[in-house]
Amino acid sequence: MHPDEPADHKLTDARPTTLLGDAASTERTIGRHRALEPPRRSLLGSTPVRVALATGVTCCLGLAAVVTARGSEDNARPVEPLAEAVADRAAIADDRASRSLDRDVAPARVTPSPVATPTPSRPAVRKAPKKPVKPRRPRPVAGLDQAQMDNAKIIVDVGLEMKMPRRALVVALSTAMQESNLYNLASDVLPESAQYPNQGSGSDHDSVGLFQQRPSSGWGTVAELMRPSYAARAFYSALNEIPGWQDMSVTAAAQSVQISAYPDAYAQHEERATTVATALAT
Repeated sequence: MHPDEPADHKLTDARPTTLLGDAASTERTIGRHRALEPPRRSLLGSTPVRVALATGVTCCLGLAAVVTARGSEDNARPVEPLAEAVADRAAIADDRASRSLDRDVAPARVTPSPVATPTPSRPAVRKAPKKPVKPRRPRPVAGLDQAQMDNAKIIVDVGLEMKMPRRALVVALSTAMQESNLYNLASDVLPESAQYPNQGSGSDHDSVGLFQQRPSSGWGTVAELMRPSYAARAFYSALNEIPGWQDMSVTAAAQSVQISAYPDAYAQHEERATTVATALAT
């Protein structure tokens, strides 16, 4: 035995039988021996205790991982039907949503606008229709009364409308003064003529009106000839058909139209006819 070896080591080597035979004594001896033995370091620099602890922790972690893996496998098995149920519910929800998109959208509710209360207004005052203004009656001249002057104005107005010269106006006025004295006369021979407005009557055959024109000679109907405007127009139209009437005397021009039994009678009215034409045509 080496003198430097510890006493415990000597005792251990000297009592092998005791160590093998008595387990309890051997455990105590080994414990004391380990306590006296200096700590050994591993190649990694850690003590045996730390290695043992690390090994135990690793084993525990491995065991826990195995248990966790088994538990995860066990827990994963019932998850599959749950996931399928959730998927089915989502599909049903999508189907309902798609069906709801096909439905007609309810019409928007239109709120009626408030009806404005009309402001009472004053009733419109109806104006009385204006009465037609009667043409101003010409003031009589040359010894004529109002009825004669009114008929003379009609003769002049028609002549101006037909663009007849002043000489034609004098011829027409002279003729009407001689034939009817500028009155619109009916005929005693034609009772029909009395049905129209007139200013007396004559008895020279069927002659009527201002110019004593005869319906039987083709001057017009009784109704037409009893209108002073129509009778004046008929006279001017016949005068325009006589060639050179502008150069004729009043008597010659009037006779060419009327073919009277007293052709020289028209000349006596020329002066008054000129005065009336001047008063009405100016």
